[in-house]
Amino acid sequence: MKSLFLSLLLIVFGCLAFGQSSDTASNSKSKLEENHPAVADRLDEAASSIKQMFNAPDDGIPNELLSHAKCVVMIPNEKKAAFGFGGSYGRGFATCRTSNNADQWSAPAPVFLGGGSWGAQIGAKSTDVLMLVMDQKGAQKLLSSKFKIGADASAAAGPVGRTAAASTDWKLNSEILTYSRSKGLFAGIDLNGAEVKQDDQTTKDLYGSVVPFTQILSGQTRTPAAARQFISEVHSNFAEARASK
Repeated sequence: MKSLFLSLLLIVFGCLAFGQSSDTASNSKSKLEENHPAVADRLDEAASSIKQMFNAPDDGIPNELLSHAKCVVMIPNEKKAAFGFGGSYGRGFATCRTSNNADQWSAPAPVFLGGGSWGAQIGAKSTDVLMLVMDQKGAQKLLSSKFKIGADASAAAGPVGRTAAASTDWKLNSEILTYSRSKGLFAGIDLNGAEVKQDDQTTKDLYGSVVPFTQILSGQTRTPAAARQFISEVHSNFAEARASK
């Protein structure tokens, strides 16, 4: 009888704790939406863009690439710079596989992508840009919190098509593979000359302080409630790719 009573108490306290945890997560998300609506919207856009890119039926990213990628960077609604020279810029989020579990992903690290003449290739006012970091060397460049694509890290337009990777030499030549999606059209894109760096202001808005890239992407930072949908989309699509091998 005593053990039954203790079991009931444990169940009650467990339910209360779960309810409090859910309320805390919900309040945390609502607080971000209230104080920094642009960041909350960008996280939602990043999650939606990931889902649409990965779920393209025939012209999507090859599963072999998804299963090997160390990190992913999603820049939703990249914009052309108004000052010309073909320049473009965008803000988004990066996440990496954590070292202790290949199927777990770090909290998102806000990134800024800008510079270079690659914007002229797009031909649209806004475009989703995706980068896959394919090896540990590329991941280390990302962890440095600032690098130039093509100069500091080798990059190439990624192959398109579920089986396209089998006929390419991406494993030998590319630390980063890059893609774009504009008006429903999905393709590889050359981002050489663009710079990737930590977005300090968005990091502060999301985490309350400028948490170092290394700390976030190595799995030492908890994923904020507002970012869970984005991380969930990355996890489900990459895990599906690994399972299909």
